[in-house]
Amino acid sequence: MIRTGAQYRDSIRGERDVYINGERVNDVTTHPQFKPLVDIRARLYDMQHEETSKGILTYTEGGETSAIGNKLPYSQTDWWSKRRATDHVMNKIGGVVTRVGDETVGEMWSLFDGAEVLNEIDPQFANNIETHISNVVKGDPFQISANTDPKGDRSKPAQDQDPDMLLHVVRETDAGIVVRGAKYETAAAYANQAFTKPTIANWGSEELSEYAVGFICDLNSPNLKFICRTGFAGRASAQDYPLANKFDEVDALVIFDDVLIPWENVLFYRHTKAAKFMRASLHRYTAFAFIQRNLKFADMMIGAALFNVRQTGLDKYQGVQEKLSALACYREGINAHLTAAIALAEKSPAGLMMPNQSLLYAGRVLACSQLHEVMHIARELCGGQICVTPDAATFHNPETKPWMDKYYTINDEWAAEDRRKLLALTRDMLNSDFAGHRLSFQLFTQSPPFAHLAAVYQNFDWDGPLAFVKDVAGLSDKVMGEQSLSSRDSAVSSWFSNDIASQTPETSVG
Repeated sequence: MIRTGAQYRDSIRGERDVYINGERVNDVTTHPQFKPLVDIRARLYDMQHEETSKGILTYTEGGETSAIGNKLPYSQTDWWSKRRATDHVMNKIGGVVTRVGDETVGEMWSLFDGAEVLNEIDPQFANNIETHISNVVKGDPFQISANTDPKGDRSKPAQDQDPDMLLHVVRETDAGIVVRGAKYETAAAYANQAFTKPTIANWGSEELSEYAVGFICDLNSPNLKFICRTGFAGRASAQDYPLANKFDEVDALVIFDDVLIPWENVLFYRHTKAAKFMRASLHRYTAFAFIQRNLKFADMMIGAALFNVRQTGLDKYQGVQEKLSALACYREGINAHLTAAIALAEKSPAGLMMPNQSLLYAGRVLACSQLHEVMHIARELCGGQICVTPDAATFHNPETKPWMDKYYTINDEWAAEDRRKLLALTRDMLNSDFAGHRLSFQLFTQSPPFAHLAAVYQNFDWDGPLAFVKDVAGLSDKVMGEQSLSSRDSAVSSWFSNDIASQTPETSVG
């Protein structure tokens, strides 16, 4: 059931209409700006077969072996296994990648939880979700997320401007629906399929809308075009920019030019209630894997900063130790939220083990809202040499190498070449174009800051503080109102209420 790297490469060599840098791409598996991530994803598939990794990355059930990232979580143990697998992958590849599938497949589990809502609309939609989840477990595809539209004039409803600004259904056929529009999707050019859905509820108050549609899109489908942003790989030497040349996940504007979506791949259609529910619950599982990436990036910043101050003896100063402690607090804050989200996990309506929602979403706010500040602290600790150090060619040129050796060698432990490698890594992590891109991506990839906070508002248990203050102040029971502000422990129908869902808009990059 688990694929090999070769099988994955073969699956994306179809007749795809891919463009980058103004040119048509013949083979994404060999193109220099796609190849690094294709190689990493292929490596992850191969690791599932290797003796040293398969026990961590896979599980066997009913005689079939599948990827641990695709497994529905029914216990806390499942979440510890997923966390262990992600750590193992990042350690083995030597960096952080976000869109490789395990952090997007959980979006389907949220719809699995919403079977009651979908059954009210059309039982076939819920059946399609169950079938798709089973297909993912058995087929091990590289699935990504498709969210953000070009948007156009956001002050106007979609119907009052170019209708293609938001992806929508243009007609129905016996075979399925035909859709038109565009989506920004990270990794689309080299993935297998995308869970495609609306970004925001700008269809107004209508009960039915051609814009309220969610489906699984086979990325080898006819009439798709992939117009990609230029990649960072190959712009400069990999010795000088080791992260940009290996871990750049290329985003694409995917054009749906009347693409047929078979009925069995349609997960909801027309009913705005289903779309609102989906947006409100989309990240209840996937936020975990996303936040764990921030944790690994924090480890990288701490390691680079600590090496930089230790090599020059600055780690003995209190001021430096305080800044290192600030990095550690950020890292441990993320770690604490992830750990507590598992320890206090909750059963979902469908019986899945759902990370504690209030802690999970609060952890996402911490990880994203403070990232830029923590990166700046790491810059301070690494010093100005990350922005003034010459390139690797200068360190290796016979005419300049002696001077580089003289001024960059500190002692027997830190020779010039090791210092160059550390400074190059740090520069690419904190100062390069790639570093700026990654900072913006982390800020918006699951939704913008206002939506992060909205998710916390909808999932925090407000009753506890209210009841405490009521008792301390001696207030009457009337002040609590007839209905609690918190809906987390109410009936399933309240969980999925249209009002709550509509208050949690989430927009994100692909």
